[in-house]
Amino acid sequence: MKQRGFEIAKGWEDKDIHIPKRATKHAAGYDVEAAEDMVIPAYKPGMKPTLIPTGLKAYCGEDEWYMLANRSSGPKKGFIMANSIGIIDSDYYGNESNDGHFYFQYFNFMDHDIEVKKGDVIGQVIFMKYLITDEDNADGIRTGGFGSTDKK
Repeated sequence: MKQRGFEIAKGWEDKDIHIPKRATKHAAGYDVEAAEDMVIPAYKPGMKPTLIPTGLKAYCGEDEWYMLANRSSGPKKGFIMANSIGIIDSDYYGNESNDGHFYFQYFNFMDHDIEVKKGDVIGQVIFMKYLITDEDNADGIRTGGFGSTDKK
């Protein structure tokens, strides 16, 4: 029985996407690569973050989630995650909108554009458990993909 892991998202099967790996035995995060060449423009007030596709989806237990986190070297290179961390719920996997394909959102705080090449490590994924309160009675079901839980 599968517990947690990564798969290639639909539409990315023939794009030479690599399944994330941990670099060392005690590393918490799985290194994730960019799925295609991208340019992250130098930041200007009011601009939206650049979404970098990974070509991946991840699965985990119902009482788990996974975090998209910047690499420790990211800020030194000008990469700042737009949302500090990404929180991906277990029910994002395989959703009807985008199959659970996750992206990293970055701003570039350098004074020049940054080129990201396919295969560059752009971030990391860390799997985590979560707890609920005694009074919790959530019973909603995800019906969409990216940003769908904040729709009313």
